[in-house]
Amino acid sequence: MVEDNTWWLWLAAGVVIAIFEVAFPGYIFVGFALGSIAVGLMLWTGLAPAWMADSTVNALLVFAVLSVLIWLLLRITLGVRRGQSKTFDRDINED
Repeated sequence: MVEDNTWWLWLAAGVVIAIFEVAFPGYIFVGFALGSIAVGLMLWTGLAPAWMADSTVNALLVFAVLSVLIWLLLRITLGVRRGQSKTFDRDINED
């Protein structure tokens, strides 16, 4: 059973994961950070459904689904920048 006071753990985990994103950029941890913050806010405000608030496993499932959905939404919205990877047509050592 998820305790009533565990909402702050989800928010703290979201902040820690967001710090990982700053340390290792590349939009890898953004979905996890925002998913954790979303679950924490749902538990804190009482908007979490009873089936989620009563079980840690269900809360983790919601976290995983939200994280993937947020990451996909950010990936679709922000996309991959054109020219993100550079290709070379000639070798500078040939001259």
